[in-house]
Amino acid sequence: MRVVQGRVIRYDEVRGYGFVAPDEGGDDVFLHVNDLEFDKRRLVVGAVVEFDTEDGDRGPKASQVTLVSTPVAQSQAAPATPANGTPAPTIVLPDTGADDGDSVTGRQLTAEVTEMLLAGVPTLTAEQVVLTRQAVVALATAHGWVSDPA
Repeated sequence: MRVVQGRVIRYDEVRGYGFVAPDEGGDDVFLHVNDLEFDKRRLVVGAVVEFDTEDGDRGPKASQVTLVSTPVAQSQAAPATPANGTPAPTIVLPDTGADDGDSVTGRQLTAEVTEMLLAGVPTLTAEQVVLTRQAVVALATAHGWVSDPA
């Protein structure tokens, strides 16, 4: 066995299996929900995972799968391609290890949102970053996701 990193390219939540494309190339690797080392609700297409590879009955199989990062879902209200023809960026957040129900401080959220916005949409102005960040922190505070508002 060896540890490999790859991106989930297919996942059927009902059946509990899918496939990962290894970053190093080669055959897609079978992925089963029983081999996840994290909450299965966090596994989505586009997620980056690390895993050991094994020889399965039908080819390579992932085991001891850990989550590295998940893609941020694009708003359904926003078009996939803006009017200028430039595709919307895909934003990938690092896995912080926080499970559902955990909260962060307002200061932590502010820093993470700022980094996400700067990395994902580098054309934003400083004012746009600040206004967006304030709206996200206010929403998180209203939902109780922030333990200590900034």
